[in-house]
Parts: sequence; C-alpha cells; structure tokens
Amino acid sequence: MPDQPNVILIMADQMRGDCLSADGHPVVETPHLDHLAATGSRFEHAYTAVPSCLPARAILMTGMNQWHTGVLGMGRGQGAIPNDFPHMLGGELVNAGYQTHLVGKGHFSPQRAYMGFQSRESDESGRMFRDGAQDEYRAWFDRETKRDITPDDHGVDWNSWVARPWHTDEHLHPTAWTMSRAMHFIGHRDTSRSFFLNVSFARPHSPYVPPAPYFDMYDRGDTPSAHIGDWSGMHDRPADASNVNAWRGKLSDARLHRGRAGYYGEIGFIDTQIGRLRNWLERYQPDVAANTWIIFLSDHGDMVGDHHLWRKTYAYEGSARIPFIVAPPPNQRGRVKQGVVDEVVEIQDIMPTILDATGVDLPPTVDGKSVIPLMEGDAAGWREYIHGEHCTCYSPEQEMQYVTDGHRKLVWLPRIDRTQFFDLDEDPGECVDLVDDTTRAAEVSLWRDRLIAELTARDCGWAQDGGLSCLDEPLVSPYRDERYLG
Repeated sequence: MPDQPNVILIMADQMRGDCLSADGHPVVETPHLDHLAATGSRFEHAYTAVPSCLPARAILMTGMNQWHTGVLGMGRGQGAIPNDFPHMLGGELVNAGYQTHLVGKGHFSPQRAYMGFQSRESDESGRMFRDGAQDEYRAWFDRETKRDITPDDHGVDWNSWVARPWHTDEHLHPTAWTMSRAMHFIGHRDTSRSFFLNVSFARPHSPYVPPAPYFDMYDRGDTPSAHIGDWSGMHDRPADASNVNAWRGKLSDARLHRGRAGYYGEIGFIDTQIGRLRNWLERYQPDVAANTWIIFLSDHGDMVGDHHLWRKTYAYEGSARIPFIVAPPPNQRGRVKQGVVDEVVEIQDIMPTILDATGVDLPPTVDGKSVIPLMEGDAAGWREYIHGEHCTCYSPEQEMQYVTDGHRKLVWLPRIDRTQFFDLDEDPGECVDLVDDTTRAAEVSLWRDRLIAELTARDCGWAQDGGLSCLDEPLVSPYRDERYLG
C-alpha cells in the first residue's frame, strides 16, 4: 500500500454553513456529516471570499486569494476567466505521484478544462457544452432510461426558488450518480499509487428537487422562518418576487416553506450519499478507509429567503459562510485537539491543508494556510479576519466588499454608498444593522479601517484619503489577464 495518505475532497454546491445539525440547525438532519465532524474538526467560522461558483472554485483549486486569481465575481468587468493557473491542487498532487480524479461539477473555464486533474466525469447541470455535447452524467442518464425523459423534466429552472420532488427514480438523481461514480473510481483505481478524489455535488444548488422522501421529510413539518432584518425592506419588491427565478422579493410563507423544504431535502440526500461512501469504504475498502483524509465544504451558500434574498453573491452569512470539516485518517486522529475550531478560515486554506496532509511542498503562488495546526490547538500567527467581495452580478446595488472574523462583520455596498455592521455573536441572522449605533462606533471604525487597508494595499483607487472610494469603472484585478506567479 502506498505510504502517502489518500484524500477525498467532498464539495457541495451552494450549501449554507448553518445547515448542519452539528451547527445547531433546528430542522436539518445531517447525521453522517455530524459523524464526520466528530472524527476531526469542524470550523465554525468558515467563509468563501467570493461567494459564487466559478470564483470560489478558482480560489479552492489554486490556494490563492481572489486578487491573485483575478476572479472577483461573475459579472461586470470580469470578461473571460480561463482557468490556466500555473499551480493547481490536482496538478501539484500529480507531480507528487498521486492519481487524481474529479466527479461531478467542475464549473471551470473553459468547460472541459481539467484544472490539473488527470481524469474527470462531469455533471455540469444546466451549463450545456456549446457544441451540443453531453457531459458524462447526461449521457449516462440517457443510456440508463432508454426513454423520452431528461434530468430537466421536473420543470424547475436552475436559479429558481420553486421546489418539488425529483421526477423519476432516486438512483437517477445527479447526487446519487456522483457518489456512484466516485465509488467506482476508488474501486478501480491504480492501487500502486495514492489518490486524490474530488467528489463535487451539483446540489443543493437549485433546482431544489430532491427525491420524494427527502422533500417530504421537510415539507410535511415546519421549517424555520427567514431572517428578516430591520434593513431588509430594500429587497421587498413585489414585481421581482413574481419571477420564479427572482434573486430577491418577499414570498408567501407557503412558497418560502416549500423552497426551504426542497433545499433541505437536497442537503439530506447529500448527507445520505456521504454515509453510503463511508459505509462502503469501511466494509469493502478498509485499507483505504484507514489511510484517507476526508474534507467536506461548500463553494458558497444560499440565502433561501433570508432578507428577501435568494441565491448567492452576497456578503451575508447565508451566502458567504460555508460548512468546513476536516477529518484525518483513524491513525492520526490523536492529532486533533480542537473538535470545533473558532478561528476564521476560508476556501483558500483547502489547498495548503491538503498539501500539508500529504507532505507535498507548497508552490510560491499559494496565499492560504494549512488548518492542521488549528486542529492541533496551535493558532499562533493565524489571521485576524478575512476579506471578501463580489462584483456587480444581479444588480449594481449588491456589488459588495466585506471583512469578518466570524464574530463581527462590516459590509460595504459601494454602488449605493451603504455600510452595514453586524454583531454575529448576538445576531447571527444579521437582522440588526449597528453601523449607526454610537456605542459601537469604535468597533465600526476598526472594521472600516481593516477594509480600507485591504483596498489600499491593492493600489486600485478604491481607498483614497483614508476612506473608501467607489470608482465608476468596475474593480478589476491586474491578474485577470496576467497570471500571478508568486
């Protein structure tokens, strides 16, 4: 058996950080993820710096911050975003002798980019290849059904708040297919080498269409009310809410409940697949189970109605905070001194963590830090906060910058010149904007200065004369078109 440990990186798409029962969610049941967390560390304050799909994945696969990837969002000013970075996680592990494989959603650019992986089997959801070719999931679906039915016949669009049960057999759901192919890879791998496997689910990203038992589990009970802040009225737009694909708007309680039931059901089905993998490994691949790190996270969250918002790209907890679990192999669990870690982490920390776990040297381009010392109880020198952002996407008023340590958060909406400040310890739903609270003036000043310092260091014109300054042109990194080399 190879000496180097294996790594299974499991990634959900658009899963909120609070949607774990281990995190205290009042409804969502995630027993297998809770069990995984109990064998390692769960990071309570984990964030995605750029909360949308492609930017987050660029950060994850390079270990760079967003300024160095050049991808500050999926909207105005970004242009084409080819994923041709000089050092990528999969490629560094290939160079170290690993067999690498990705199953599920890549969402790279161009669509068929391998991002350093040696092989892949894709489920690109609604992003059809421009030449009409199918991804591996859809080709398999057609072969399996042999009838006039598609994965889209549930009738729900890719960014909709509408929810309903999956329209055909459970094993045909993309979440089930993704785990089946992951297990197939492990069972047919080159056993002379260690492996790195990225299991990348395309859910709970909408459409919210889990198999019926998982939908019914939540639709037949209560779901928690949305967080609605004293500032949320800016998104109560009836004309917008009439659109089934709306990014904002106040919905009826019944529609909000069904949307959340579908979203939670998708998470429950993902949790089942993780249990399926771990049961299979322990029963049929015990050598692999004994020598494998398992890491779970999401690329970003989903507002699912909080503050009358849906989808992602926002600085708020529902969008920017993510689940983040690292579980070492059984023979290394004695290293874990912190089952729940308080320090703030982000997606850029995944690549250095995996390279640390496998003993592979860090390339000079990596900005993130391994979280393994935090798991071992050593927080010396760790960052005080993280800086996130997103360029204009759904609307100019939602272009944003934010800084947080998981306890406090300052949000700047530059296009409407609005600043918000939240005490996340007292108000995790961000319902009370404290920016004008005179008793918090010193805190607000501290956090504003931190954001100013981040933008000043970029020399990008967005911090001038000791304050924040929004320019008319979009904020664009110099590394959008020229790759950062460290």
